[in-house]
Amino acid sequence: EGSVALYVTSTQKWTRWLRSEIGLRGDGYTFDVDSSLGAGASGKTHDSIVSPKLALVFGPWNRTELYLNYGEGFHSNDARGTTTAVDPVSPLVKARGSEVGVNTFIIPDVKLSASLWQLNFASELVYVGDEGVNEPSAASRRYGAELSAYWQLLNWLILDADYAYAHARLNQAGGDRIPNSIENVVSVGLTVPDIQGFSGGLRLRRLGAGPLIEDNSARSKPTTVVNAQGTYRFLQDYTATLAVLN
Repeated sequence: EGSVALYVTSTQKWTRWLRSEIGLRGDGYTFDVDSSLGAGASGKTHDSIVSPKLALVFGPWNRTELYLNYGEGFHSNDARGTTTAVDPVSPLVKARGSEVGVNTFIIPDVKLSASLWQLNFASELVYVGDEGVNEPSAASRRYGAELSAYWQLLNWLILDADYAYAHARLNQAGGDRIPNSIENVVSVGLTVPDIQGFSGGLRLRRLGAGPLIEDNSARSKPTTVVNAQGTYRFLQDYTATLAVLN
């Protein structure tokens, strides 16, 4: 597999309260498969895709900005499925997404952000547990919301918190849930940037339940993960780090 990409962007400040960023990305891929299954599964193929991007930022007004984003992207499928003689899949699958949000510093030492977003895939990659592989499935649509807060409690201590909700569905009948698509995520963290060579952090993540199969008859249980890390810098050129992962 080989790939090459080119990205160009232009940022413009139109007025005191409006600026924009326009981008264009081009990607090209080649696949060469030599399969042990024989000529019916071997072969060469190539594909290319162009992805435009657009961002508009309004403000700031009273230390608050509004923004609109639109972008296209892609994911690649397993190369072995792109060269089969029977029902080959597309090498590159287009995605389209958009977002509207707000960032504000209206509260001293606090940054607050909120956004609404949506994302469409022309074909979803679904994990098949019985075979241990990902396979192409129907088109999909996701939409959701995100909230985040960043608070400088002290000169040496930062608190941040995030909440994300996602509604994910396949565009098909007879079971439209996307396996392993988590619906809710909560994250809270404390960070010490640097105190006389010491830095560290503590983070808790709560991963909500999600479907394990398209008909939603089996669901994963919520999971809580707590991680901690401390780093000490000494003799200018050396650091020692201890991480505790759960």
